[in-house]
Amino acid sequence: MAQTHEDMMAKLPPERRARIEARAAEQLREIEGLKALRLLARRSQEQIAQSLGVKQPSVLKMERQADLYLSTLRRFVEAAGGTLELRVELPGTGVFTLTGMGEIDAANTMI
Repeated sequence: MAQTHEDMMAKLPPERRARIEARAAEQLREIEGLKALRLLARRSQEQIAQSLGVKQPSVLKMERQADLYLSTLRRFVEAAGGTLELRVELPGTGVFTLTGMGEIDAANTMI
């Protein structure tokens, strides 16, 4: 008879089980793309479009783009109800957060 996931996990040493569960939780926090972000925020393309002051096809285009300006990404994230934080990790320096990235000038609000 096949073993269930729970059966297999129960047989592991507690420290290994904890490492596996921590990694699984980390992977669940990682999302792929703006569409996944929008769905996680329970927002429609139309709702995002209204928040951004654009039409729904523009949101579809953003979700399909592989490369975005940080300002566009920041606006999309904020339209979904979130905030954008840029985390950088360099060898020998640890982890730090870049601030002020993707800020939009009042004169330059292009998407």
